[in-house]
Amino acid sequence: MRLSFLTLPALALLAASTAAHAAPDPLAPAGRWTLPERTAARTPPMGWSSWNAFRTEVDEAKVLGAAQTLVDSGLARLGYRYVNVDDGWWLKRRTDDGRLLVRTAIFPSAAVPGGDSSFRPFTDRLHAMGLKAGLYSDIGRNACSQAYDLQSPNLPEGTTAEREVGLYGHVDQDIALFFRDWGFDYLKVDACGINVYAAGAPIVVQNDYRAFPPLIDQASINRTDVPQVRSLYANVAAAIRRYAPDGDAILSLCTWGSADVRRWGKEVGHLWRTSQDITPSWTRMLHNFDSASTRALYAKPGAWNDPDMLFIGHGDFDARHLTEARSHFALWAIINAPLFIGYDLRGAPKSLMDIWSNADIVRVNQDPGGHQGVIAYASDDVQTIVKTLSNGHKAVVLFNRGLAPATMELTAVQMKLAADAPITLRDLWTGKTLPVFTGETRFDLAPRETRIFEVSGTRRLRDGMYLSEVPGDVNVAVDGIIEPEPDPVVHRMMGQWSGTRDTGERPVYAGWGGAQADATPYDQTLQIAGRSFDTGLGVLAGSRLEVRNTRAATRVEALVGVDDSTRNTRDAVEFLIYGDGRLLARSGTRRFGTAATSLSADVRGVKVIELVTRADRRTSDLPIITTWGEAALRGGAPR
Repeated sequence: MRLSFLTLPALALLAASTAAHAAPDPLAPAGRWTLPERTAARTPPMGWSSWNAFRTEVDEAKVLGAAQTLVDSGLARLGYRYVNVDDGWWLKRRTDDGRLLVRTAIFPSAAVPGGDSSFRPFTDRLHAMGLKAGLYSDIGRNACSQAYDLQSPNLPEGTTAEREVGLYGHVDQDIALFFRDWGFDYLKVDACGINVYAAGAPIVVQNDYRAFPPLIDQASINRTDVPQVRSLYANVAAAIRRYAPDGDAILSLCTWGSADVRRWGKEVGHLWRTSQDITPSWTRMLHNFDSASTRALYAKPGAWNDPDMLFIGHGDFDARHLTEARSHFALWAIINAPLFIGYDLRGAPKSLMDIWSNADIVRVNQDPGGHQGVIAYASDDVQTIVKTLSNGHKAVVLFNRGLAPATMELTAVQMKLAADAPITLRDLWTGKTLPVFTGETRFDLAPRETRIFEVSGTRRLRDGMYLSEVPGDVNVAVDGIIEPEPDPVVHRMMGQWSGTRDTGERPVYAGWGGAQADATPYDQTLQIAGRSFDTGLGVLAGSRLEVRNTRAATRVEALVGVDDSTRNTRDAVEFLIYGDGRLLARSGTRRFGTAATSLSADVRGVKVIELVTRADRRTSDLPIITTWGEAALRGGAPR
């Protein structure tokens, strides 16, 4: 055996070289838009789902009745095209070849004479109606109903192996069946199978399931195997690309906000749940809304935050609570949430149909620019949310979260409009145009009321766009979070199943510290050395943002620095601007307390701009909070 001896400096260089080879610099410019280019879900998906209406008590007549109502009512023409069959459709998995069998007792058209059961006649019928077909599965061996709906008559039947109807171990086979053979267009993939079937768990022992070591701990991000969860879903996405190569298929990720899906969901699926299941409760609606409303920079065409389906028609949102139902709808619209009706449409009253069919509000949700509304005023009592529309207008929501009347001022500054120019509001519930105003106007809102407007006026930035106005053009490629933390600003409701028997609902969804529009990553006002900014991007050091130059802007500019709210006041950072991979500008070293520095670059002809914040010589592991104040693209095509 021959031994080679290297000097310490040589060993250090070798180690550095090896580390660099093993872990490429995540802040190095990519020179391109790194998200997948998708043709499906360019606007948030819309349609109907069986779950909130029927849970597992679904059948073919109920689904086709909903589909026919979508067509006959005109909802399909507005964009409600997806008809999704949730949990409860399967009979079992045949053990000799692993094929899934449809429960033909509730889907009789699947009983194909002389062959295996098949959903193809069902999907063909939906397609002939001009609709799309969606299905449900689970990323593990067993589905959610097998843990939570044990009284259902539609649970999978048979032996332990026959009741393993989830994707685990059958991804390629099942995805080929769903998309190539059965013709589905949409797949929702739940995650109960990798969450609640641990060895020794009562549900496993009592029902003779095969145990699955949990990969998700919903109460602890530290006990969740994020890379493995992502890998399982990425395998499903890859299989869909194989068996639906036209790019028209949609993958919905349902890890309920767990597994740090906020960070990677946009790279794997077309939409990802940001919270646990919604219920027909006002406080639960607040919870689900909050889980998505601060994440505008993570959503864009082809990739959407999903606070779960609409529950209009039930509980606090039924026909006796139309104020709450309208609020639910307007809020989902302004944050670009997918709009899936969960009601038995065969008997829907006109008052509810009028909500779902409000074409103006649907248009806000379906605007092709894909910019999620950004919170312009935040409190536990009321909120103002502003969304940029592709026609140059804004959509604005005024939201009274509470049980008392509220008076709200809406200002030109909040909408990034000129304070000295006339502003026109059109009420999207009534269709009426309000009197023109300048500067600000005032509204009185009833408890739980939401007002939604389309706004026209003169832009405050007349020759460009602030980046926080166009979050759909920004990709948070790296957000600088080292260890994921639960987000504490999500509304905490009384336990939906446990009541007050436990210690209460705690923050659980990772995302605290993620990049934000018009706020710091920890929900503070953007401020550098005492100078505050009402617009900009708040990010942690160690971040890289990609910006599409869709308007052919000629210049990018910002006022940059370490934010006054930083947790790390010792270490320095540097801000860099790249254009199509070339370094265009750098700020030099900036520290806490240093005045905001103007940073700009000529981006004529540049397709993708990258904004990087580096901190290469840290002495502390505390996060450095940084601000790109008044970050904007100037010049280019007028809007």
